[in-house]
Amino acid sequence: MFDDQDYRERFWHTASHIMAQAVAELFPHAKLAIGPAIASGFYYDFDVPQPFTPEDLAKIEARMREIVAQDLPLVQESWPRTQALEYFKQHNAPYKIELIDGIPDAQISIFKQGPFLDLCRGPHLPGTGAVKAIKLLSVAGAYWRGDEKRQMLQRIYGTAYPDAAMLQQALERIEEAQRRDHRRLGQELDLFSFHEEIGPGLALWHPKGGIVRNEIESYWRAAHYGAGYQLVYSPHIGKAVLWETSGHLDFYRDSMYAPVEVDEDEYFIKPMNCPFHILIYKNALRSYRELPMRWAELGTVYRYERSGTLHGLLRVRGFTQDDAHIICRPDQMEAELQRVLRFCLEMLRAFGFEQFHVYVSTQPKGKCVGEPERWEAAQQALVKVVQAEQLPYEMDEGGGAFYGPKIDIKIADVLQREWQCSTIQFDFNLPERFNMTFIGEDGKEHRPYMIHRALLGAIERFFAVLLENCGGHFALWLAPEQIRVIPVKDAHIAYAQQVCAALTARNLRAHVDETNRPMGAKIRAATLDKVPYAVVVGDKEMAQNRVAVRLANGQQVPPVELDEFVTRVCAERDTRARQSAWAPHPAA
Repeated sequence: MFDDQDYRERFWHTASHIMAQAVAELFPHAKLAIGPAIASGFYYDFDVPQPFTPEDLAKIEARMREIVAQDLPLVQESWPRTQALEYFKQHNAPYKIELIDGIPDAQISIFKQGPFLDLCRGPHLPGTGAVKAIKLLSVAGAYWRGDEKRQMLQRIYGTAYPDAAMLQQALERIEEAQRRDHRRLGQELDLFSFHEEIGPGLALWHPKGGIVRNEIESYWRAAHYGAGYQLVYSPHIGKAVLWETSGHLDFYRDSMYAPVEVDEDEYFIKPMNCPFHILIYKNALRSYRELPMRWAELGTVYRYERSGTLHGLLRVRGFTQDDAHIICRPDQMEAELQRVLRFCLEMLRAFGFEQFHVYVSTQPKGKCVGEPERWEAAQQALVKVVQAEQLPYEMDEGGGAFYGPKIDIKIADVLQREWQCSTIQFDFNLPERFNMTFIGEDGKEHRPYMIHRALLGAIERFFAVLLENCGGHFALWLAPEQIRVIPVKDAHIAYAQQVCAALTARNLRAHVDETNRPMGAKIRAATLDKVPYAVVVGDKEMAQNRVAVRLANGQQVPPVELDEFVTRVCAERDTRARQSAWAPHPAA
C-alpha cells in the first residue's frame, strides 16, 4: 500500500497534522502556517518567538508518538467562510486567515483530530494510528510563501513510515543523499561557489567545475552536429518590443528582471532564447524544401526566483539552457518527434542515466492557441513516439501549456529520486505571434510547426543532478583530474614527471603530487579528491618503466607497462565508458 503515491501523500500529510497538533500543544504561542507532504516526507511552517532547538524537536517527536497511540480519527467538516474566519481570528491565526482570503469557495474545508483542527483540503488517513514510525529531521528558516519580504518562519522537516524497519531504510537513504548533496560536494571538490557580493542564485564556476562543464558542453555540441542540428548564438538582451511580440511581457513579466534604458528604448535581459531563433528564421523567405530546421544554442538566460526557492545549482537565477527549436512541416512532425526523443535518451544514457519516466501533457481547459485539429494531431504523435520507444509513461490530462502539448522526461538517479530535466514542447503560439510561414509546394504560405526541446535542461541543474548521482566520482571522461602521479620519494619525482608527460601528451588530465607528505597521505588526498586513478611510482616502477595503479575505490592493480596503461586509459576516456578499464568505479 505504501508503494502507492497517493497513499504516501495522504500518510505524510496526516503526519504533518500530527506534528502541528504536537507543536500547538507544546508551544501555545506558535502560529501555524502550512504543512504539506513532500517527496520524502513532510514539513510544517510555524511562526514562533524563538527558533526551535534539537531538544524541542525531541519533545515534539515524543508528543507525536502519543497522538499516534491515541489513534484519533481525522474528520473533515465544511464550514461557512464567516465561521472559519471568525474561528481563526479568535485563535490568533493570521496565516490561516490569509489562506482563507485566497480561497474563492463559500465553504471552507476543515480537518479535526481530537481537540485539534486545521484549515486543510486533505486528503488524509482515517486516523493517526497508522503513522507508526516518525522521525523529525531538521529545522530551517523559510519565508512565508517564499517571499523574502515576508515573515521568516521556522520549518520543521520530518518523515514517517508504517513501521520502524521502513523508517530505518529511509533514514539511511536520507543520510546517503546528504553525503551526495551537490552543494556539499561542490565545496569539498572545489567545483563552484555562490557569493553574496554577486547575488543569490548566481554561480561561480571554479576551474575544476569548469572542466566538467566544458566536457559536458563539448559532448553536447559534437552530438548535436552529429544529429543534424546547427548551432546559433543570440544576445543576452532585447528590446521591449521583442518581448511584447512574444507575449513574455504579458504572461511572464514577474519572472523577468527590470528593464534598462538604452538610447530611449527599453531593453530586457532574456528569460528565453525562443524569440531570437524565430527572428533568424524570419530573416529570409523559407521554402518547404528547407524544412526541417534544427537550431540549438547553449543560451544563458536570467529569471527571477524568490530567494526562498533558490537551492544550490538546482534552482538559480542565471543559467545556461540546453535549448533547441525544430521548425518543420506538418508532415514531418512525427518523424522529428521520434528523432528528438531518441536523441534525448541517447544523450542521457551517455551520462549514465537509464531509468526514465515520461509524462505526456495534453490540452488544458480554457482558451488555447492553435486549431483543435493541430492539438489532436500533436497529442497523438507524442503518444505514438513514446509508445514506439517502449517507455513507461503517464497521461497528464490538461497538463499542457495553453500554447501546446508536451513530453516531460524524468530521470531516476542511484537513490531512485526522480529529476525533471528533459522537455519536448509543441508551440502553436509563437509561430502565430511572429507570423512564421514557409512557401509550400503549392506556392502558398503555410504555418510551420515549432517544437521547443531541452534534453539536459539547464546545464547548472543537470550538473547538480549528475554530481549527486555519481557522488562526485565522475566517469573518467568527465573527471576534472583524471590521473594523479604519486612518487614514493623525492628520488622518483623525475620519473613521475616523465609518466605525467606521457599522459598529458595524450590529452589526459594528470599532474604529479610533489608535496613532501608521506605516500599514504598522498594516496588519501587523491581518494578524497575522487581522482579516478592514482599512479604510484617507486624504484621498481622506475626500473621497469611501469606504474602501480590504484583505483578510487582503493583497489590496487598489479604494476603495468606505462604504454599499456596510457592506451587503456585513453580508450576508457574516448569511449566515454562508465566503468574503469580495470574495475567498476566505486559507488559514492
